Amino acid sequence: MIEQLIPSGAPPLEKTNPAWWFLFAAHNHKILVLEESASVSVPLIVDPPSIGLSTIREQHLGTLAGVDCYCAEVSEKNPLPPKSVFSGLREIHGLLPEPLFAIAMKALHLLDWDETARYCGCCGRETVPAREAHARECPVCGMMVFPRISPAVIVLVEKDGQVLLARGTRFKTEIFSVLAGFVEPGETLEDAVHREIEEEVGIKVRDVRYFGSQPWPFPDSLMIGFTAKYAGGELKIDRTEIVEAGWFHPEKLPNIPGTVSIARRLIDWFVESKRQEDTPPGP
Repeated sequence: MIEQLIPSGAPPLEKTNPAWWFLFAAHNHKILVLEESASVSVPLIVDPPSIGLSTIREQHLGTLAGVDCYCAEVSEKNPLPPKSVFSGLREIHGLLPEPLFAIAMKALHLLDWDETARYCGCCGRETVPAREAHARECPVCGMMVFPRISPAVIVLVEKDGQVLLARGTRFKTEIFSVLAGFVEPGETLEDAVHREIEEEVGIKVRDVRYFGSQPWPFPDSLMIGFTAKYAGGELKIDRTEIVEAGWFHPEKLPNIPGTVSIARRLIDWFVESKRQEDTPPGP
């Protein structure tokens, strides 16, 4: 069983024991990692000043196997400790151990939210950290601001043993992926699946089934994965969202997303399921 972060309310009164520190460069998504022979790690230290770094903002995340975990922003002007670099989270997936990677994703989400929730949306006064939760509180009107989570559906559509993949207008490279979109107010997740597919590529789907979910802190999404079957219609692309789309055989896929995303998990699941269907039964 993989150890998981145990959230806690108030942090320790004093920092006296080594803790996991998830340190991000100010104003970007890169995290400080220590390079090891075939992997990376995050600093296990009492506090950032002990390795010559000063923090801009910090939060206590909880504990992992009894060890406190913190996240903070640090100035990029500080000299880095030996064998350390700033790296994007996508680049260190598979190199940073899974429990630490999951906490790093949470840390990035919280730091980004903390930066954008500095002022009260009701009265405009500056908010302060709440004592007992990951929240910010307005000292004037009492408004509580919790981390924003934006739900989005991501859907693998299958037709006659082929998968629907599309290249979005936001992709700088020619990467094809399954379709995704944000859930609108008043929608069920299933409603969002049907609407997004029809809006983006003009077809209808059936047999919508839940696949899994993934927090995606770029900046604050919760990706909720589904599979679906083609039900009718011809591909008609929404050019504001999609550059091109088509049906692909599992053995002839275009460039697809990296393994960090649930999009890749969906595609890998599809390829493996078709491979098993094509495997003749044993004696």
